[in-house]
Amino acid sequence: MKVLILAGGYGTRISEESDIKPKPMIEIGGKPILWHIMKHYSSYGYNEFVILLGYKSYVVKEYFANYYLHNSDVTIDTAKQQLEIHNNYSENWKITLIDTGLETMTGGRVKRASQYIGNEPFHLTYGDGVSDVNLKELVEFHQKNKKKITMTSIQPDGKFGALKIEKDNRISNFLEKPKGDGAWINGGFFVCEPSVLDYIEGDKTIFERDPLENLAKAGELFSFKHEGFWKCMDTLRDKNQLNEMWAEGKAPWKSW
Repeated sequence: MKVLILAGGYGTRISEESDIKPKPMIEIGGKPILWHIMKHYSSYGYNEFVILLGYKSYVVKEYFANYYLHNSDVTIDTAKQQLEIHNNYSENWKITLIDTGLETMTGGRVKRASQYIGNEPFHLTYGDGVSDVNLKELVEFHQKNKKKITMTSIQPDGKFGALKIEKDNRISNFLEKPKGDGAWINGGFFVCEPSVLDYIEGDKTIFERDPLENLAKAGELFSFKHEGFWKCMDTLRDKNQLNEMWAEGKAPWKSW
């Protein structure tokens, strides 16, 4: 099962760093938050990634193209124009990097990856949030309910769009703003059937609006409730909190 990661937005609310690099490349503990997300998926055996790029895509491409340089000791002989890699370590990852357009919306970015998805279910998540969500249980839940899409839902402080979840875990409505604290919201970490792409019209489609709303109306959007750790790196304060957790050895998302 491939893992699609949305990594093309501007990240304007953390512009202190996103002016020089895309938000998913902002570092937590010396590694891009994108790397942390990929490590979590990899710990469950998912090693094939499709990264949906836009803003400053070359930064992500350079990082993975030279991944071994970023993670190894190097001897450079400028006279002989030779490069020697020491203690080379690389992940068992296959990574497809797609330029999905600078102004393309989230749904459009997913749609542009259709040729790489094939006719099989796939994971989908955002490139700026970490969690200790159990991916094995998430996939099993999705397979059991046999719906087109399963969304991991979480309960933060109520500042994001809210979900209305029925007793059988079916999502019946997708609200742009919460009604109050304690509402379940979109935490990302989706499992999707390929038919989800049929709900996306094109580049201007925002995945969290018409596609999810129409899937909810059709009874095809289910919620996997996650009551563990989840945090989106939305601001500099969020970044600093995540770095503190990592430095103190208290990073709940570290599953590897």
